Amino acid sequence: MYAINPATQQPLPGEFPATPATEINRLAEQAHEAFAIYRQKSGKEKATFLHAIADEILALGDELIQRAVAESGLPEGRITGERGRTVGQLRMFADYVAEGSWVDARIDFAQPERQPLPKPDIRQMLVPVGVVVVFTASNFPLAFSTAGGDTASALAAGNPVIVKAHESHPGTHALVAKAIQTAAEKTGMPAGVFASVYGQIPEGQTLVKHPLVKSVAFTGSFRGGKALYDAAAARPEPIPVFAEMGSINPVILLEKTLEIRGKAVAEMYAGSVTMGAGQFCTNPGLLIGKGGAHLDTFIQHLGAAIQAISPATMLNEKIYRGYESGRGEMLSQNGVNLEGQAEKAGDEWRGCGTVASVNGADFLANVHLQEEVFGPFTLVVKCADDAEMQTVVSQLRGQLTATVMGEPEEMVAHANLLGGLREKVGRLIFNGVPTGVEVCHSMFHGGPFPATTDSRFTSVGSNAIRRFARPVAYQSWPQTLLPEELKDGNPLGIKRMEVK
Repeated sequence: MYAINPATQQPLPGEFPATPATEINRLAEQAHEAFAIYRQKSGKEKATFLHAIADEILALGDELIQRAVAESGLPEGRITGERGRTVGQLRMFADYVAEGSWVDARIDFAQPERQPLPKPDIRQMLVPVGVVVVFTASNFPLAFSTAGGDTASALAAGNPVIVKAHESHPGTHALVAKAIQTAAEKTGMPAGVFASVYGQIPEGQTLVKHPLVKSVAFTGSFRGGKALYDAAAARPEPIPVFAEMGSINPVILLEKTLEIRGKAVAEMYAGSVTMGAGQFCTNPGLLIGKGGAHLDTFIQHLGAAIQAISPATMLNEKIYRGYESGRGEMLSQNGVNLEGQAEKAGDEWRGCGTVASVNGADFLANVHLQEEVFGPFTLVVKCADDAEMQTVVSQLRGQLTATVMGEPEEMVAHANLLGGLREKVGRLIFNGVPTGVEVCHSMFHGGPFPATTDSRFTSVGSNAIRRFARPVAYQSWPQTLLPEELKDGNPLGIKRMEVK
């Protein structure tokens, strides 16, 4: 494997041989051995490790920034910001596990005198699952990559991690992987608590099928995530695959808003659709409104705004070719009309921003119009009336986000539509754009299938840790043998549920 600069289409220094199956097996065995030690580390010890990873990433300085820029084609400011997000995630999880309440401790004290039967003492908490495999994402070479949110949350829960490097940025991965290993050594973590693998589909399948692997995290395409999910389900011991696989993130455009500020909304959405060449999982790929003069004017403004935005370099040739193919396929569908697109010269891997429209009946008749076009593309659905808007929403597949652009006084009249929208998504946004996912305790970045493989879990925010933990109950267990989190007197001082 070697990296190619998508801006110049030239290879970058460094060769990264695919990891052979024998080495993958050794790494899995070493990680399993590390689990026996690492799962016993206290929250404060894990926090020290996570803070050390953040420090080592920052110590890489400009070398990391420039390599990530060269491998991704993303601007330096974006990569610098993404490094800040990566470090921030690590520190958030460090503070979260140091405090300790994440284990969700629950204690039902014994009631020996209860009639007709005594109640035993039962105490429950979350514990780590074992070796976790993380597949890195192409569109976030730092924040959803080697030391990204999946790795941070899995390590925080007490699990060793094996990361499969993304083929687009192996050099960036190598730098960050070394930083994690250095942090592990400095903080006395067991050998095998972190490892990395290079390769493509065969190496990924080998990891998922390895009997010592207990959980998988993936961010990428529906095809890739579903293949890993199916492979994990077919194992003698099936394991969960927490895959984020794509979304078109519908936006509801209510009439009053289009009437009073349609141009401003169009310009805002042109920026969101084309941000990062549209290579965000939360890119607004579908806008839904009631047909009429206000929506027509909005579409004109949106088309003009997108046409004025210069195309940006896409992440790699495969993504660029896929975008061009998907965009062409979408524009060839019955009833779809091109409303505006940016222009580019030559065969640079730049994604041209594009907006198209279709009426509600044609949209409902063609399931292909719900497919994600990964890049700066959006489709406006012009519905005949409010009833058709509600039907369109009811036919949507699962999504990461949905947005409502409207005035407060309009919301009551569309209560049924908004209620139906909630059933389709993981995050509801009011008068904003879906691009931009705040890393915080309340964030939920997930959604019903096919947006993810399990709508109960998030890949962003502190609750991401719950993907890599499982509950264990201790019944009538001696105090001396209980975990600190469950002992009488609450020696760690954590928040617990107690029922007497």
